[in-house]
Amino acid sequence: MLSSLWTSVAIAAVALLLGIVSGTRIILFDGAYIGVGLILTWISLGAASASSAGPSTRFPFGRAALTPLVVLLQGLAIAGTLLFAAADAVVIIRDGGSPVSPMIIGIYGASTAAAGFLVARWVRRQAPSSDLVSAEVSQWRAGAALSVMMMVGAAAAAILQTAGLNLVALYIDPILVLVASAIVAIIPLRMITTGLNELLEGAPPQEITVAVAQAVESVRRRFVLPLPLIRTGKVGRKLYVEVDFIVPGSDWSVGDEDSVRRGVITALEPLGLDIWAVVSLTADPSLTE
Repeated sequence: MLSSLWTSVAIAAVALLLGIVSGTRIILFDGAYIGVGLILTWISLGAASASSAGPSTRFPFGRAALTPLVVLLQGLAIAGTLLFAAADAVVIIRDGGSPVSPMIIGIYGASTAAAGFLVARWVRRQAPSSDLVSAEVSQWRAGAALSVMMMVGAAAAAILQTAGLNLVALYIDPILVLVASAIVAIIPLRMITTGLNELLEGAPPQEITVAVAQAVESVRRRFVLPLPLIRTGKVGRKLYVEVDFIVPGSDWSVGDEDSVRRGVITALEPLGLDIWAVVSLTADPSLTE
């Protein structure tokens, strides 16, 4: 993530400088978007270090909740940036648009699109199962998509200017900002939804829920147990799994319960998450409510 951080610094500096000098709103928007991502990357580095520190006296269950909290903050910050940029674009359109240089936008768009896709691919390879890395990759992919859209806008502006439609071309820059905001909007919405779901201890993504059900089912069949009640929750890299089997109390011992629990934990290991499993064999159904 340090490489991502320094790449963001370089691109944001160039975008802000070029946007101010050329007066191009879409490049300024891109610089602001990357600048926000830069701050969030720095926060993510601190959160990743803290959440991986493990349990302590003050935090006996660890600080895994930092991960969804940071993802939520990232989503809110990006959403705020998009709303501000969209509002500014509406004002520019109301005031009659602004002149643009198709060449500047096209060259900038091509350069940052290539950088965005390359960095996203490299970062993903470093930690493919990390939620923080997933958020980072989402930001880079969104930035690359914006750059591709800039290239399309630059081509449209060049065609309009060549055709003598300079008055229409004045609206290309703010329209690009509005389109960019609409394209990227799904990213912060997804991040906000994911962060809130984990902080509120909601059910994990469907693929994890299915994997847990399959793992528990394999253990259930091996030990010839009745259908259990399964509860799952995910916070960062920590996966909580509670499995309750209602059985005749005289037929099972504590040692049997331990064997079932070890079986469940082993079956869940392929998920690559930090498994916190609680497995109970009880004869009292009220204890599972």
